[in-house]
Amino acid sequence: MNYKLVLQYDGTKLNGWQKQGNTENTIQGKLEAILEKMYGEPIEIHGSGRTDAGVHALGQVANYHVPAGTSEETIEEYTTDKIKVTLNEYLSKDIRVQHVEVVDERFHARLTAKGKTYEYRIDNGEIANVFSRKYTMREEEPLDLEAMRKASVFFLGTHDFKSFCANKKMKKSTVRTITGILIEKKQGIVSIRYTGNGFLYNMVRILTGTLIEVGRGKRKPEEMSEILTALDRGAAGFTAPAQGLYLVEVEYN
Repeated sequence: MNYKLVLQYDGTKLNGWQKQGNTENTIQGKLEAILEKMYGEPIEIHGSGRTDAGVHALGQVANYHVPAGTSEETIEEYTTDKIKVTLNEYLSKDIRVQHVEVVDERFHARLTAKGKTYEYRIDNGEIANVFSRKYTMREEEPLDLEAMRKASVFFLGTHDFKSFCANKKMKKSTVRTITGILIEKKQGIVSIRYTGNGFLYNMVRILTGTLIEVGRGKRKPEEMSEILTALDRGAAGFTAPAQGLYLVEVEYN
């Protein structure tokens, strides 16, 4: 059987999604440790993407297959409700499983995903918000949102986003399609929401850093076309810090 999970997590104190040999403080590692105790065998859980240390998720999606030798009694015991309850009981409080369901055997959280939405949050109020400081990037200068919106239009559609990829040794295609970028400001918080068919390593954070530089008046919106054409990470802006980034939603057929 193949189970799909939808999760939320506060990435502040976590070392990212992907399990690592030098730490047990990852979302994947914590989930797999509990699942192994539940089923009595090692289980690999697949996430829709590898969020970095400090990045949050409102709707991360993952899936796992029950080991072939699992007894019928164990499968019957761990209903979808029981799986959710058990995982939430033993996970740290900064990770919550929101939903569990049985899905087609061919479903894979990453490989069958058709699109993702990320949101980056910037505290741009006159006075810093004490309660959002761990979950936003603080920007003291008032940002020119209209200039940022004009710049964001250059990123819409299908482009080679190599200039916005932090992995300089990337061998796979760096072509991605962005279908929407929405920039809003409410109660001092600027949110930039990106929707696309996939995102490169640190791509959203570099796009955000570049747009912030436009908002500061350090770059012109028209320069975005030149940055894309350069295919050079050095041409783009800074990498916005992890704490302002959220994986909002993953889309499937």
